[in-house]
Amino acid sequence: MTIRVLIIDDSATMRAVLAARLSGNPDIQVVGLANNAAEGRALIKELTPDVVTLDIEMPGMNGLDFLDKIMTLRPMPVIIVSGLTAAGSDSTARALALGAVDCYCKTDYSGAAMQDGGKLAAMVRQAAQVTVRRRAPEVHHMADPVRAISAGHGRTNTRVIAIGSSTGGVEALQVLLRNFPEDCPPTLIVQHVDARFAPAIARTLNQASPATVQLAEPDMPLKRGHIYLAPGDDRHLMVAGANTLHAKLRPGELISGHRPSVDALFASVAQRIGVDAIGILLTGMGADGAKGLLAMSQAGALTIAQDEASCTVFGMPRVAISLGAAQVVAPLGRIAQHAFS
Repeated sequence: MTIRVLIIDDSATMRAVLAARLSGNPDIQVVGLANNAAEGRALIKELTPDVVTLDIEMPGMNGLDFLDKIMTLRPMPVIIVSGLTAAGSDSTARALALGAVDCYCKTDYSGAAMQDGGKLAAMVRQAAQVTVRRRAPEVHHMADPVRAISAGHGRTNTRVIAIGSSTGGVEALQVLLRNFPEDCPPTLIVQHVDARFAPAIARTLNQASPATVQLAEPDMPLKRGHIYLAPGDDRHLMVAGANTLHAKLRPGELISGHRPSVDALFASVAQRIGVDAIGILLTGMGADGAKGLLAMSQAGALTIAQDEASCTVFGMPRVAISLGAAQVVAPLGRIAQHAFS
């Protein structure tokens, strides 16, 4: 099956570069080129592409506003094409939170080199496997777990919460973390994302969460009310310590095809914390986190997997469920309630 791609970018040069990077692949067809949101909208209606690549900074309606309309009215897999300026990184993080499935950096390759080693084509192939659903506003609202925690209910013995996510994960994390209490147990997250966008993603999630979200640093003490995002710079994020817990970042081989790996985080929590932990596995392609979630479950921790209906990609949770690793399978908007009730 041929994957039909629409490229939306206000730069004629960049449109040509992106088209050249895709056109040599027999399974990918560039069906249209648009230089702004208005043209893009018309071509989406006319061509019904399988995947859209979208520039953020465009005249008229910017890419973020256009992406919001796409995800609300006609959801489809969108790859954001972004620069690495501070503003570009923040916009990319917001785009991922709106539902973009991946981000492709314009500055990965010098000049206007026509080939990128197949990176964009690989992103397109993955994006084509994603089922993007129309956003349901009610998923953002649930019984407020903050009141339950303050009233002394819930799992008061939880020392650590560990979360893993991949494709669609930034959007899912934004929904999940807004339902966390301000004084939540120390929480660690491995999200598969380009490390260059990790600081902006932490800032975006911090705006959504009552707790403080920040990038994890080596030997950083783990505190209540803080959520630590793996920086994604070729180091695994794990929990270390005994009575006093801290974040451990270390290089190493790929685990389950990734570095940082959700399996590495979950395995360390299973070993160090055991029963007084919660593991949450969200949307994502592949199997990273499934074995680690099983280890956490076997160590006595509460383990939760996102259900198929609310996943962008029901890959990682599906494998975990098939292994018997998930004690609870829940819609995204109810996961926090299971964790804190």
